[in-house]
Amino acid sequence: MNTAYHPGSLAVQERLGVQDLAAHVGRSITDGIRPIAAAFLEAQPMLMLGAADAEGRVWSTLLTGAPGFVRATGPHTVSVAAALPEGTPDGAPVGTLALDPRTRRRMRLNGTARSSGRGFTIEAEQVFSNCPKYLQKREWYGSEPAGPESAAAHRGEELTPGQARRIRAADTFFIATAAPDGVDTSHRGGNPGFVRVDTPRELSWRDYPGNSMFLTLGNLEEDGRAGLLFLDWETGPTLQLSGRAHTEYGPEGRVTRFHVDHTIETPAGSPLRWSPPEYSPANPKLWSPS
Repeated sequence: MNTAYHPGSLAVQERLGVQDLAAHVGRSITDGIRPIAAAFLEAQPMLMLGAADAEGRVWSTLLTGAPGFVRATGPHTVSVAAALPEGTPDGAPVGTLALDPRTRRRMRLNGTARSSGRGFTIEAEQVFSNCPKYLQKREWYGSEPAGPESAAAHRGEELTPGQARRIRAADTFFIATAAPDGVDTSHRGGNPGFVRVDTPRELSWRDYPGNSMFLTLGNLEEDGRAGLLFLDWETGPTLQLSGRAHTEYGPEGRVTRFHVDHTIETPAGSPLRWSPPEYSPANPKLWSPS
């Protein structure tokens, strides 16, 4: 049995007949931060972080700073010059995703977060890179200073019409999921419209072919809690959703369905400003559910 995976991921891999490929890919997961990974982290102005709050709700959160705000301080430790998201317990399991739209590169680092004088540190337990599939290319125009409205977050329990329009127009979102062995944060991308808003409390999307690890779907098999993050890349608003998700398997492929329990919309959630996207050539055509 490949110890890189917990039973949920192994069950999905077996269901889809990709155990050998998953075992091969799983050998790339380490608990150490190689020099090339350390250099990549230090060049990034943003980091996506997934964690559960004190009530057990899973959230995906955007952290930003000048390049260098995330840096490896040892072969197994990362220092982040930012506060842990509100409500995240000290010593909580976290899953992070560093993504560079300029080069369409990404890496994931999962471990345990603890407060520090600089912000917080992460003791790494899993470190690995992913392929550039479904990543839209964007250029970074720079950052804008945070205004007084940056702290004004609007909370709800279902999507507003404006939030639904934003999701339907999205080409990217981030998903944090939890399982008994920790938290993971991953990326989902596609052409605008790849995420469907079925009701103000229900979203769905096709699960596109990937690296066969099935870390996200495996976590959903084991637990079901999930947090989604949508960014307005050009103007800065962020939309976070927390709820539960499950995956349905059918003859036309896999569909993940997400139930919204809580929403947080932050009008100036990101100071970063990015160019319009150059869509990934791997993005499939949009789907129509049967």
